Amino acid sequence: MPRSTKTMGVVTVGALVLVTGYTAVLGGNGWLWFGWVVLALITIAMTAAQGR
Repeated sequence: MPRSTKTMGVVTVGALVLVTGYTAVLGGNGWLWFGWVVLALITIAMTAAQGR
């Protein structure tokens, strides 16, 4: 797996931790979760593109 894909995976997991922490402390924010889902989909697409 190329370094850029690994970096995106780390960023995605880090963003999940931050969004979860924000939600636990300050309450849910739909836009944060939407942004995380978009980031996760981009990471999945990058991973799938590397497999070809």
